Amino acid sequence: MTVSSQLLHEKARPRGAYPHLKRAGDFLFVSGTSSRRADNSIAGAQVDLMGTMDVDIREQTRAVLDNIGDILATEGATLKDVVEICTYLVNMNDFAGYNAVYGDYFDTDGPARTTVAVHQLPHPQLAIEIKAVAYKPR
Repeated sequence: MTVSSQLLHEKARPRGAYPHLKRAGDFLFVSGTSSRRADNSIAGAQVDLMGTMDVDIREQTRAVLDNIGDILATEGATLKDVVEICTYLVNMNDFAGYNAVYGDYFDTDGPARTTVAVHQLPHPQLAIEIKAVAYKPR
């Protein structure tokens, strides 16, 4: 198994008929990515015995950005190659925590960014999903 296929093998499989990443010329389009792990557990989400859910937006944001970095690595790219990001938050009250972690990965010279609130994501424990576009000439 190549390093590229090993990285994707360790990621959650897409929940539909789409790839993690699509190359179009020198651009790499990363599908909406969450903090879901290969075993379908969710990084940054805990449910206690009473069913109360605790979601940590900072941990989920880190996991999402790390997942995107791993996906880009399959094409020899890094987060430094990202030119655009679109973030979907279930709750805009999470913006400050998301933004703080985002600042650990990118600075003001980083990618263009849009952040929008959405009603829900494909799993109730997901608070954030990010899609990205990177520029990485072959």
